[in-house]
Amino acid sequence: MPPPSVRNEVTVEGRTLQVSNLDKPLYPGGFTKGQVIDYYVRVASALLPHIADKPMTLKRYPNGVDGQFFYEKNCPGHRPPWVHTAPVRFGEGHGLIDFCLVTDLPTLVWVANLAALELHPVLAAADDVGRPRSIVFDLDPGEPANVIDCSQVALWLREVLDHLGLETVIKTSGSKGMQLYVPLNTDVTYGETQPFSQALGQLLERQHPEAVVTQQRKDLRAGKVLIDWSQNTPSKSTISVYSLRARPEPTVSTPVTWDEVEQAAASADPATLKFEAPDVLARVEAMGDLFSPMLELEQHLPKL
Repeated sequence: MPPPSVRNEVTVEGRTLQVSNLDKPLYPGGFTKGQVIDYYVRVASALLPHIADKPMTLKRYPNGVDGQFFYEKNCPGHRPPWVHTAPVRFGEGHGLIDFCLVTDLPTLVWVANLAALELHPVLAAADDVGRPRSIVFDLDPGEPANVIDCSQVALWLREVLDHLGLETVIKTSGSKGMQLYVPLNTDVTYGETQPFSQALGQLLERQHPEAVVTQQRKDLRAGKVLIDWSQNTPSKSTISVYSLRARPEPTVSTPVTWDEVEQAAASADPATLKFEAPDVLARVEAMGDLFSPMLELEQHLPKL
């Protein structure tokens, strides 16, 4: 039989909740559930503005990153009464999903205590799921390509987007790849953003056929970077900025500067784009939220 759960009652911003098994290692190196919760508490001021109003899929690892995991879209029925949810239907033919909304610090602590190591929001707010706040280019390397190859593809993409007058932000995935975002925050639909992202991906594929692919087929992806434009879909979610990842170490999906991307591409050292939880906390303290343009920058898509 498993050992009994050790529970503690805590109060966070006036909300009382139970946390359990804080000493339980969730990563092979010994990073514990308590440390997971501590990381999310300390990064909350940077993280919460990016996720507070977005339907959230939780990727839970109750027995740590080496154990079984599951995605949870419907917010658990045992949630505290103060956890906000959003019933969402992503169009005709889709079922109703009652997503969690991680709106505040108590909810973030509650989610972290569920061993929801990874947070996967959609691109739109819950009250307007048909209007994406941004475009994402999900850059996924096929072995032996790696994050350095993603860096080069990101730089090519940025050059095209700069030419179109669009500002961009970039982050590591915390795993193998990167995600480049175009903040929009204007009246736009997925019917516009998905064809736009597909067209730019295919442009890069034509310009750099040896390095870029836009189709999911595994037989085409070896040694290339997939520009996954299909993430620009109402029901699809992408790893959140500042989210932990379920890797051998507690790596984080980390915003980086374009100077850092250029330096990484020049150095060809993947380690320059690997950040663990303590690194990210130090970066936020020193550099602020490098992803802040996602919150307020308003941009309109040009006609291609």
